[in-house]
Formats: sequence, C-alpha cells, structure tokens
Amino acid sequence: MSAPFDQAATLGVVPVIAIERASDAIALADALLEGGLPLAEITFRTEAAAEVIAIMADKRPELLVGAGTVLTPEALDAAIGAGARFGLAPGFDAEIVVAANGKGFPFAPGIMTPSDLTAVTRHGLKLAKFFPAKAAGGPAMLEAISTPFAHHGTRFVPTGGVSLDNMHEWLKLSAVAAVGGTWIATKADISEGRWADITAKARAAVAKAKEAREANR
Repeated sequence: MSAPFDQAATLGVVPVIAIERASDAIALADALLEGGLPLAEITFRTEAAAEVIAIMADKRPELLVGAGTVLTPEALDAAIGAGARFGLAPGFDAEIVVAANGKGFPFAPGIMTPSDLTAVTRHGLKLAKFFPAKAAGGPAMLEAISTPFAHHGTRFVPTGGVSLDNMHEWLKLSAVAAVGGTWIATKADISEGRWADITAKARAAVAKAKEAREANR
C-alpha cells in the first residue's frame, strides 16, 4: 500500500466525513487531532468538500486529509488540486482508477462482489473500500469473497454500518486495513459545533482499534 494508506492501516480507523461549511474546516481538523486521529476522509457529497480539503491541507498539514466519494474525473482533479493525499470511492470506475494511477494518486475504489474485486486486482490495486459493509453481508461476507484473492495481498476498508460497538469484528480479519467511521464526525455534530464530542469519539475509536489489533496478535 502507499504511505497514506499505510498510515490509515496503522491507526485502524478512517473518519468518513460530509461537511457542509468550509468555515468549520479548522475546528473539525483540530477536534480530530486532539482526539489522536490525524486523518480524515472528506467526502465529495457536499459543495464545500474541495474547499475544506484545501483549508485543512494548508492550515493543518499534520492532518492526513483525503477525498471520499470520488465519482467522476472532475472530482478526482478537484481533490488532487485541493491537496488531498489519497482518495476513495464507493464503487469501481476503471476510468477513475486509471487516471488516479497515472497521476500517482493513492486511490481505493469500492467493491461489493468478487467481480468488483477481480477488477481491482487486474489494475494492481492493493486497497479497496468494502461498501456498504453491513448491508453487503458484514465481516463474514468480506471474508468469503476476499479469500480467493488473498494471494494478491489486497486489503480493505469496510464502510457503511460500521460502529464503535462492532468495529472489532471487522478488525479481527487480517484482510482489513482499517474501518471507515461515519459516526465519528456526523453532519449534525459539525453543524452544531460539537467539537468536544467529535474529539471524544475520535479518541474512543483509536483506542478501540488499538485494543482490537492487540487482541488479534
């Protein structure tokens, strides 16, 4: 895996965030950093995404900021231009994968089936998002579809239905690099300025990931 994804794997959790106002970018970054989680996936589900990434990359370089929900070549270019250091998507789009590879941009497309995973391995990718993780069948499903591909060394970031209470069930799988945490900084948390809550949830997620990894050694 690339360096940004290696760091995500070390932490074990990636906060997946939709943020509506660029003016909240610094406070959000600081809340995550204070919680010991120097990482953020800012999703392109809002018009503010590129500006938020640019602000975080410029003002809080110690935060490893990436782009999520990268669904078009235009979004890919916007993410890279804003200073994102990695990108993810909920599905597989060969055009975006090829473009990201050509730009040397660490990118993890989404998979849900063995056919998706076949496409990922054919492009030489070593990391993929498993989405929607819970609805797609949970840890048992990921283990089942990934086993025939294990010799490729592909690892996964399950996202969608993952929580503080069940993240250990995912992290016990050797193929899981990290989990995607949408609960860590919700739209409501951000819009209402609940920065202390975000810090607390970030800290709890990091601790739970560490605990899960140590239990599986």
